[in-house]
Amino acid sequence: MRPIQRTLLCVTGALVALPATTRAELELPRESPPARIWQQVGLTDIALEYVSPAVKGRKIWGAVVPYGQPWAFGGHQAPKLRFSRDVTIGDKVVPAGAYSLFAIPDKGEWTLALERNADQAGAGREHRPELEAARVRVRPTVGQSREHLRFTFASFTDDEAVLEFGWDKLQIALPIGVNTSRQVAVDLVGLDSTWRSYANAARYMLEAKKDYVAGLFYVDQSLALKQDWYNVWIKALLLAGKGEYKAAAKEAQLAYDLGSKSSDATFPEAEIKRTLADWGQKNVAAR
Repeated sequence: MRPIQRTLLCVTGALVALPATTRAELELPRESPPARIWQQVGLTDIALEYVSPAVKGRKIWGAVVPYGQPWAFGGHQAPKLRFSRDVTIGDKVVPAGAYSLFAIPDKGEWTLALERNADQAGAGREHRPELEAARVRVRPTVGQSREHLRFTFASFTDDEAVLEFGWDKLQIALPIGVNTSRQVAVDLVGLDSTWRSYANAARYMLEAKKDYVAGLFYVDQSLALKQDWYNVWIKALLLAGKGEYKAAAKEAQLAYDLGSKSSDATFPEAEIKRTLADWGQKNVAAR
């Protein structure tokens, strides 16, 4: 049997033997610590994972980072940029997903490229232009001196974000369009379809199944999304089916008022008028 290895620890002048298994692992700061930023812009989530090396007194541009060669922003794996919805970079629509971000630095302008291979590694040497989803030219500016490479969202609105990169005394900005107005318009079309679908389900329960409780459930779902003469009128008919003519008349009057103000050619004005009069007589008879 092997003897147990022990470590000698000096405590108040005495040597104490500790088992080797109690020794702590030595953890040191990374030369290029990982970093992550995230921002919601309009309806789109934008996230970036990267590493953050330090200058350490070195000449960076044209030396540590050569001009004219693909560069992965200081890491052995290019930064990973994620979009939860489609975005626009330059004149290209970039579908939702994850991408690698590369740069080709130069003295006058830089080229920034998004590559569809999101797990690309190799300090930029494996950059493959045939996999690019977008490429833009940007002009660097002199900014605040930064010891550690850093990305930030310099500004954003509902329709655009500016992703800013800075290291040493150089910074660049990448505008990212998020198409919020178009996305909202598409969602509104979907919402219009949804309220009508619930209303049609309620009408089916009214006319085919005579299930007024289920019909009221569906019509209330419809009304929670949008109030229209159509779903209000269906609710009035469902209440009448349950014999609740007073409540039905109230809803029918609201449907009449809404329909009269609309330009809907299918609005059954005469039918609602007749029904209101009929329900009024039933309310009188029930007293």
